[in-house]
Amino acid sequence: MKNLKLVVFMLSVVFATACKDKTKKTETTTKTETKDLEKPKTSEKSLSITLAPKSGSNVEGTIKFSQKNGMVNMNGTVTGLEEGKHAIHIHEKADCSADDGTSSGGHWNPTAQPHGAWGDDAGYHKGDIGNLTADANGKANISKTTDEWCIGCGDDTKDILGKAIIVHVGVDDLKSQPSGDAGTRIGCAGIIK
Repeated sequence: MKNLKLVVFMLSVVFATACKDKTKKTETTTKTETKDLEKPKTSEKSLSITLAPKSGSNVEGTIKFSQKNGMVNMNGTVTGLEEGKHAIHIHEKADCSADDGTSSGGHWNPTAQPHGAWGDDAGYHKGDIGNLTADANGKANISKTTDEWCIGCGDDTKDILGKAIIVHVGVDDLKSQPSGDAGTRIGCAGIIK
């Protein structure tokens, strides 16, 4: 009888110890998984859009956007331009269906500022990129980096998704209201992902 009691006691100790070890392993795993979820993740996004000719022009091009660590980079090449300066803006709608590009609406201006040069203390639209300069072959490059835009972040004052890039025939004078007196829209691309 003593042996039976001893065997039952030993089995109870083994069972209790096994359950306790299993609980510790589960708790450790849960804590580790929680730590992994709390690690900050870098948000890298990119997209590329193609300019289509508008208003009977021959304008074409590709604009690429990339986002890393809260900064958006815009890099692009536009061809089919007349030599000289041409305005380039972000417009409020990613709709390039109209032959003259007017379906894209006005400049993207989510903070209700006056039109102006980027960074001007008097104010500027979030879509006021400025001008690009075409060479004798009609080719122009554009490059811009800012933390005032984002790609798909959902912030109406920063998110460029659902907007359009418009290239104009003329120069943005960076002061005329509401759009810089840049003239006809000759290239359009919707920023959609």
